[in-house]
Amino acid sequence: MPDRDQDVRWMRRAIELAGLCPPAAGAYSVGAVIVGADGSELAAGYSREADPREHAEEAALSKLPANDSRLAGATIYSTLEPCSQRSASRTPCAQRIIKAGIPRVVIAWREPSLFVDDCIGYEQLREAGVAVVELPELAEDAKKANRHLGGLS
Repeated sequence: MPDRDQDVRWMRRAIELAGLCPPAAGAYSVGAVIVGADGSELAAGYSREADPREHAEEAALSKLPANDSRLAGATIYSTLEPCSQRSASRTPCAQRIIKAGIPRVVIAWREPSLFVDDCIGYEQLREAGVAVVELPELAEDAKKANRHLGGLS
C-alpha cells in the first residue's frame, strides 16, 4: 500500500498531465496515472489526449489490456473525482475503474456542480469496495489547469 508521500508524488505527476490538456469550455482538464503494486507507472493519460470527448482515466486505461493482471493491485491517481455520468454515450470513469478491477483511487478534489449537479463517482467507487483517498492539500494545484472554466475556487 503506497504511503502518503508516494500518493503526493504520483498526484503531482497527474497534475502535470492535467496541464497538457487542451482547454475546452465545457470540460475539465484532468490528469490520471495508473501505478502498479510495485510502485511503477503502468499508464498515464489526460483529458482530450486522443479524442475531444476523452476523459483522463479513460485515456490511461485505454493504454493497457482490459485483462491486465497488474490492475488488481494498482492505484489510479486522478486530479478530479472520476465521473459518475457522461453526457455522451460513453461509460463513466467510475464504472470503468470498477470494471478494470483497480482497488484504490486517489483524487485531489471532488467534482463541483459545474456540469453535473451531483457527481457520485466517489460514492460509487466506495460502494463497489474501492478504497478512495482524497488529497485536499493538492486540490488548488489540481484546479489550476481548470482556470479556463472560471468560478472554481
